[in-house]
Amino acid sequence: MKSTLTPTVIKKTSARTRSSRRSPRLAIKGGIKAVPEGAIKPWPPIDAIDREMVLASLNGGRHAFGPNCDAFQKEFAEWNGNRHAITTNSGTAALHMGLVACDCGTGAEVIVTAYSWSSSATCIMQHNCIPVFVDIDFDTMNINVDKIEAAITPKTKAIIVVHLHGLAVNMEKVMAVARKHGLKVIEDACQSHGAKFNGKKVGTLGHCGAFSFNQNKNLCSGEGGMFVTDDEEMLAKAQSLWSFGENRTPSEKRDYHVYAMGWMYRNNDLTAAFGRAQLTKLDRYLAVQKANARLLTGQLRDVPGLILPVEPKDHEHCWYNYTIRFDMKALGHERDAKAFRDKIIQAMQAEGVQTGVWQNFILPAMTVFQAKNAYGKSCPWNCPHAQAVDYSVHQYPMAQKHCDAHTGMTTPLRAPNGPEAVALTAQGIRKVMENLDQLYY
Repeated sequence: MKSTLTPTVIKKTSARTRSSRRSPRLAIKGGIKAVPEGAIKPWPPIDAIDREMVLASLNGGRHAFGPNCDAFQKEFAEWNGNRHAITTNSGTAALHMGLVACDCGTGAEVIVTAYSWSSSATCIMQHNCIPVFVDIDFDTMNINVDKIEAAITPKTKAIIVVHLHGLAVNMEKVMAVARKHGLKVIEDACQSHGAKFNGKKVGTLGHCGAFSFNQNKNLCSGEGGMFVTDDEEMLAKAQSLWSFGENRTPSEKRDYHVYAMGWMYRNNDLTAAFGRAQLTKLDRYLAVQKANARLLTGQLRDVPGLILPVEPKDHEHCWYNYTIRFDMKALGHERDAKAFRDKIIQAMQAEGVQTGVWQNFILPAMTVFQAKNAYGKSCPWNCPHAQAVDYSVHQYPMAQKHCDAHTGMTTPLRAPNGPEAVALTAQGIRKVMENLDQLYY
């Protein structure tokens, strides 16, 4: 894999001038699909290990927080390199627990990227804190670490770094800023199981972290998540939120007394059993993803109009999502980037390429932030402990540029898919990009 901060960009001449290259006919125009039905196998693969462990849980009689939950926490912590782990019902819950573990309270500001899944920012509001957005670095798609310090105010309490699509943020720079200003760092590693920075896995680089085990994730248990930390005090605070505001876990003798605000974020035994089974295969799955990503990059490197993903020096991508951007300037579509991107994706999907738009809006453009109506009556922004925050979208040009020009895929690179599935996917992408003139009529 090419190690560079400069994305691979393939230029092309105007599609309108290439009438001699209209063949083969695109599937969206009645041609034959490049990727036949059934060629891409679904995720995740289910085998005897999954069936055995889930059935044993089903027959075990403890279907709430049971023995598989305890075991899953220990096994995941060992796999990732953390001292402590708490299994949750979602990655979003784990993120909320991170806010509490880091003492982020009413009116506190938390810095987060302008482009991610909504939970990366809405988790902040769940504890009456205020999201403060920072634009992305276009090449990596992650938060622009060189712009974080400018977003810090006396109200700033923490930074949420989102390791987006399987690529770690430059944590050396982030932690230096955090130390300078006395801030806590929460890693949103929901998409990045196994990704590394400077040889260390994500989730071990900040003060605490969150993982998701949703259907699409590298480690899938249907739904679920994990909060991780090495700090026992943070662990206790996160556990209190996780279990109704109590100060004892379901594995201990509980007094059923509520000591603080709490939710019910616990996992269940069946889901944990599925997660444990999948964890036994995770390293192999990640190796398949990385090999498939290298193959796909090699087969797309000379395709016109594409900006391919990068893997910077000292980073090890886990390739949760293989995200391509279309070079709208080279394609002559800077003014209608989003509309033309959608046409390209529709054509690729017609070819059988399993790709799509991952996130159609940058976070600060979403209604909840523009209207500042999270709890109604402008709460939490009008809290007497908060200060004014500006969410004008023009402040995030790189996030918007990326949002309007991207497409991403997960399943074609996942086990059990291999070189044949990668080749078919590349063929479908190439077919569309080399025949864009067919989309004009």
